[in-house]
Amino acid sequence: MRDKGISALVCAGFMAGAAVLGGAVPAAAQAGDGQAGDRQAGASSGIRDQLEKIPGMKVVSVADREGHPFYTLTYAQPVDHGNPRAGTFTQRATLWHKATDKPTVLYTGGYTLASNTTALTKLIDANQVSVEHRYFERSRPAGAAGSDWSKLTVQQEAADEHRLTQALRGIEKGKWLGTGASKGGMTATYHERFYPGDLDAVVAFVAPNDANNRDDSGYERFFRAVGTAECRSALNAVQREMLVRREALLPKFEADAKAAGDTFEETLGTTDRAYEFAVLDQVWNFWQSGSVDNCPTVPDAKKAGDDELYDWSKKHGFSVYQDETLGTNGTGPYYRQAATQLGWADLKFKHLEDVRRYPDIYQPNSVLPEEMRGSYNNRTIADVDRWVKTRGQRMMFIYGENDPWSAEKFTPSHRDSYRYEVPGSNHGASIAKLPAAEQAEVTATIKRWADVK
Repeated sequence: MRDKGISALVCAGFMAGAAVLGGAVPAAAQAGDGQAGDRQAGASSGIRDQLEKIPGMKVVSVADREGHPFYTLTYAQPVDHGNPRAGTFTQRATLWHKATDKPTVLYTGGYTLASNTTALTKLIDANQVSVEHRYFERSRPAGAAGSDWSKLTVQQEAADEHRLTQALRGIEKGKWLGTGASKGGMTATYHERFYPGDLDAVVAFVAPNDANNRDDSGYERFFRAVGTAECRSALNAVQREMLVRREALLPKFEADAKAAGDTFEETLGTTDRAYEFAVLDQVWNFWQSGSVDNCPTVPDAKKAGDDELYDWSKKHGFSVYQDETLGTNGTGPYYRQAATQLGWADLKFKHLEDVRRYPDIYQPNSVLPEEMRGSYNNRTIADVDRWVKTRGQRMMFIYGENDPWSAEKFTPSHRDSYRYEVPGSNHGASIAKLPAAEQAEVTATIKRWADVK
């Protein structure tokens, strides 16, 4: 992961959620005394009373956000929705309440509890419910159940959101729209597939759709066409040179890891394997978060000295996968999902064949502790893909032209559903970056779905 951040194998929900959907939460909205929050928010006691009457719901705190109450919640969910007697866990959520007759946006980043206000919420002046994905951060079963990764599935999370939506629909009575970016967009789509009666519409940003994990030709075509031929060649040359000069550059990587306190024993195993994995991610990450405007910065791989090559790479796409940000308390749950259901881009890296040492390393099980690894099954994602194409209604997908994650897209049906691509954009593609005519079209559609003017 780049600077302990986002990588090509992890769908970038944290970064894209902030870039695509909105800004940061005011400090007052992140925590606070419940009674003080109620006073700040005005007449909110009625909503709080209704929330506390929902079985399994707890109001942790109330704060003020722009003159409206912002509730931090926990909700008791079955660990296994197919066997509710098997125990429960506490799922974190928030509710930003404006009015019961306004639309409500259900937002998940697909990872931990997102704190930002989405652009969709602002566009339709909506209430917003945010939910933390099961098995991420504090929304994880205690004890042995928390290590039963078989319950971390697309279907189980969709059932979590279904129960939460049904519980809150008794309070928020307007239209409900689901949204999210990257893995959050995938999660919103899965919710819609399994519980199509919950939401009135879905707007998903840069949501990958690896419907056939054995066929990565879409990704390969992307990297043969993105940007300019000169930029592609320069990036590939830098990536190759990073492995050609492994003996000179690996000590720099090891020194950085030592200074940062990074370890690799529980996941990738050695610094050499971690270094190669980081190099493999470079070009993907360059396009995921950068643009053609960054192409002039790419050094001449043959002429650049070791320091120039390594320093440029660290600033432009070099991912570091360390034990500290993987495993159960980091992005490990995502990699578990990728390994078992979501799939991953198994790129060929033909220009690196003779300088790689670990030809099978570029897959999610490589960055998981042994106890979290799993076997892939395509059935669920293939089913979602077919359903979206043929039966999905009022669904919108927005992608970035130069975003690797957008290389394999959802194809919406003709049932009041749409797909847009932001020219030249990366994984931060948004409505605001669309051409003016398409912006107007998208805005009109969303407002119609939300029943607002």
